Amino acid sequence: MKKIFVMIILLLFAGYLFAQVDRSKMPEPAPAPEIQLGDYESFQLDNGLKVFVVENNKLPRVAFSLVIDRDPILEGGQVGYISAAGQLMRRGTKNRTKDQLDEEIDFMGAMLNTSSTSIFGMSLKKHTPKLLELMSDVLLNPDFKQEELDKIVKQTLSGLKAEKDDPSSIMRNIRKALVYGKDHPYGELQTETTVEAITLEKCKEYYQTYFKPNTSYLAVVGDITLGEAKDLVKKYFGEWQKGDVPTFKYKKVNAPLVRKVSVVDRPQSVQSVINISYPIDLIIGSPDDIKVSLLNKILGGGSTGRFFLNLREDKGYTYGAYSSMASDRLVGHFTASCEASNSVTDSAVTEFLVEMKKIISEKVTDTELQAAKNFLTGSFSRSLEQPQTIASFALNIERFNLPKDYYKKYLMNLSVVTVDDINEMANKYIKPNKANIIVVGNGEEIEKGLEKFSVSGKVNYYDMYGEKYDPSLKKLPEGVTAEAIMENYITAIGGRENILKVKDKSTTMKGSIQGMNIVLDIYQKAPNKYYQKFDAGMMKQETVFDGEKGKASGMGQETLLEGDKLLEMKIQAEMNAFLDYDKLGVKLELTGVEAVDGKDAYKITLTLPNDKKWFQFYDQESGFLIKQTLTVDTPQGSFNQTLTFGDYKDVGGVKYPHKLSQSFGPQSIELEVASIEINKDLSDQLFVVK
Repeated sequence: MKKIFVMIILLLFAGYLFAQVDRSKMPEPAPAPEIQLGDYESFQLDNGLKVFVVENNKLPRVAFSLVIDRDPILEGGQVGYISAAGQLMRRGTKNRTKDQLDEEIDFMGAMLNTSSTSIFGMSLKKHTPKLLELMSDVLLNPDFKQEELDKIVKQTLSGLKAEKDDPSSIMRNIRKALVYGKDHPYGELQTETTVEAITLEKCKEYYQTYFKPNTSYLAVVGDITLGEAKDLVKKYFGEWQKGDVPTFKYKKVNAPLVRKVSVVDRPQSVQSVINISYPIDLIIGSPDDIKVSLLNKILGGGSTGRFFLNLREDKGYTYGAYSSMASDRLVGHFTASCEASNSVTDSAVTEFLVEMKKIISEKVTDTELQAAKNFLTGSFSRSLEQPQTIASFALNIERFNLPKDYYKKYLMNLSVVTVDDINEMANKYIKPNKANIIVVGNGEEIEKGLEKFSVSGKVNYYDMYGEKYDPSLKKLPEGVTAEAIMENYITAIGGRENILKVKDKSTTMKGSIQGMNIVLDIYQKAPNKYYQKFDAGMMKQETVFDGEKGKASGMGQETLLEGDKLLEMKIQAEMNAFLDYDKLGVKLELTGVEAVDGKDAYKITLTLPNDKKWFQFYDQESGFLIKQTLTVDTPQGSFNQTLTFGDYKDVGGVKYPHKLSQSFGPQSIELEVASIEINKDLSDQLFVVK
């Protein structure tokens, strides 16, 4: 009877529970708790080295991770020397050859690796003192040998050769160059030329400048106590001398003002590597960081992302389509990518853009958001199983100045993100109309289909090193040189003797843009004084150069010209720079024949002393300069500025163009010369830089 009574109570209780649960609705997730991270302890040596210790006794081994914290560096003409310096540190010390190092490490069954910003060592606990002896020897006494550098250079060149036939490697190169610019540390490209230029002195200089304890962090993880770690670290790293380390600031990298389409032509390709990229203003630790990670998971972060489900599962264009949105200490990025056959390359790009626009205009579903939260929660929780994660968290908090509880509150902050938050992030960071669409593939087969995505209606062609070119260039006539073309131009406009008679020149041009009347006055005085005044009503700008100093002013602000801008101003201000480019350090190269407004023109590439390139086009028939293209740097980014010249007329024995067209980004201005006056004895006061 008692058993029956108990059974009845249980049945009634089960019925009560069943009645209370609405199984048609997904249960609400419980609030995410503030997680309890594993413990770490820290200390700092007198030389500034910050040390983080995570004790874990599950296995009798210890790992040491040394991180050199520095700003990104521009490598210039020796791109690759920083990586080479990091490799050289493991190629022998003043006390041990590389072979001896290898032998001692192998005998312990240990690991010891170096890079340009780190040294990692791991061994059994009983070998820890010996491991640190080797690790500190590598750190403090590297012996940079030319023969080892020669081996690294040879290996690097072999890798670069292989990359020339790898579309994915080509894409990585061209994406860096186009998204960041080759004058940014994230956009510099390693080539055969830069690698062959690497010197041992440059590698040593890098090591001596940046390997300093006061800008470094050491994570110690494993079967070791705080006391043991303190004794060992002081013994082996205490004599490391601190020093000043340079810091750098770089111009802000912006997304393009309009969508651009670029192709790297590989005639042998049967499929295209497609990439849609642009920089985003997302710094590590930003309040948007977690929200953006959820946004990317929904859009393209894996096989459940919208890109994958659309381009692979629905359309069958590719084996996989993904995206990445990442924060960074300088500038973050958005990138979406896939590989697709030539016949559906444009269709794949269309679907990428469709999904990008859709996630802006339509809110994601609660189900999508919860699935993304579940995935990131699981990934984060699994990472906590590794003691190295705790050390990494500690390092990140110090290096990037994150809140001390950043990781403790990660899951809590993840859980409270709403659908509205995701919509806000999409509108802030997803820019389908301000992106670089980059395709590595067969240009002849894919160009026509890609033209519709470009605002200009034109597809730009680049080689794998980020150098722009025109695929329609014709074969150069035999025996023609850049120097001969320049002499022909000099003759065509009046001859050297007449040109040199012009001591000063005053030019007034007029035009209009978007309903505004424009007046452009340019005054030049030999040899290299320059004054320009741009008047568009409410907007006025002035540029003045006195032969040494330059200044630009406008909108109530004045800026002294410095660096590259000053160098380029010196060349532009030269009254007759084309008479002797050599003296200005400008190198000329005839690089092709291109059609300009239906006329064949010689293309001459001018390489400035700062390695920037300008392009000039000379009419084959008349010899006149009819087009010039150069890159202009502005606070909004870098743009190609194209000038076309026409209607040459004689003024005092020298022919000057009287019609000019200037395109700058999406804008175009048509100008006509109202007057040109020469030898009016212009006063030097006009060119004074105050």
